[in-house]
Amino acid sequence: MTDQVYRFAQVSGPSISWRLRRNCSVTPAQLGGVYLMICTVSLGIGLFFWLQGATLVMAFAGLELVAVGLAFLVYARHATDGELISLQGSRLVVEQESAGHCTRAEFERQWVRVEPQSGEYSLIELSGRGRKIEVGRYVRPELRQALAGEIRMALRSA
Repeated sequence: MTDQVYRFAQVSGPSISWRLRRNCSVTPAQLGGVYLMICTVSLGIGLFFWLQGATLVMAFAGLELVAVGLAFLVYARHATDGELISLQGSRLVVEQESAGHCTRAEFERQWVRVEPQSGEYSLIELSGRGRKIEVGRYVRPELRQALAGEIRMALRSA
């Protein structure tokens, strides 16, 4: 099982896992730092104009910071989204996280079918014994077929 070369997977002893993550250039912690800098600059400018007699500038600065803060919050909620597909002995385990909500599905290795949901660039559907789950949303569409082939190859190897 370990003598095969995988592009997306990590092999650790007898288990193989695929960790598929959203491509985020900024972590939630970095985003918090950026937001603090924006707050400092915006409130500093607002305070300067408020001291000059333009009192409405501070209100608009506050409104701006609330809007930017909400947008950053939505981004941060989804920054850690991802999928973990792991083959552990006779079980294929799929864990998906989206906005803090986790789902988990387990399949018996010998009964798993791996196929595209509809077309060439669609999500990959894993199914077996009446259960199904779609994976691959964090992989570029043109690479999903390669990921599906890798999962098939790992399932076949004993």
